[in-house]
Amino acid sequence: MSEEAVQPAAEAAAADAEDVSYQAVEKDGNVTAIWEMQGQKHLRTIDPRSNEGKQILALFETAG
Repeated sequence: MSEEAVQPAAEAAAADAEDVSYQAVEKDGNVTAIWEMQGQKHLRTIDPRSNEGKQILALFETAG
């Protein structure tokens, strides 16, 4: 396989990764889950108490 064929596939994967967003699910003012979304598609649910969940929440708290 030539590099030319690999290059567009890598660029497409990078573009898909850029479309990922996170949504906090709240109940009574507390974050109960974090949804990882790609457009309208739900990719996975992240526990806000996990290390990854804490890192994501910290990024959004410092950005706001």
